[in-house]
Amino acid sequence: MVAMTKDRAVRSRALTTHSDPVAADAVIYTGALVCLNAAGNAVPGSTSTTLKARGVATDRVNNTGGAAGDVRVTSEVGVFAFANSASADEITRADIGATAYIVDDQTVAKTSGSSTRSAAGRIIDVDAAGVWVEIA
Repeated sequence: MVAMTKDRAVRSRALTTHSDPVAADAVIYTGALVCLNAAGNAVPGSTSTTLKARGVATDRVNNTGGAAGDVRVTSEVGVFAFANSASADEITRADIGATAYIVDDQTVAKTSGSSTRSAAGRIIDVDAAGVWVEIA
């Protein structure tokens, strides 16, 4: 393609939500951490090295018995509170600015679990509500 020689209309999307096909047999609950698997289909967050954090589900989606893509899930991007892991993987205020790692669809941890977990996003805060993680 060559450089422009006249004006053109530009398409854009606000990065506030995503709509993705849901993996076969997956159930994603409202408020769950939504990830994309290796095939690009939405799945609930879980311990895995191949997931990409996508957002938080705005509605419950049940694709039990369905093929990948039979239904779609909408997820929001932003900063969300998640449950904190425990013991050596508990996130503290000293970890603000570091990466949080996915344990399940509602829990994040301080470490990758010896390279068994995918990144959830950047730790923004830690308080009584949980670990605030930025998912972009």
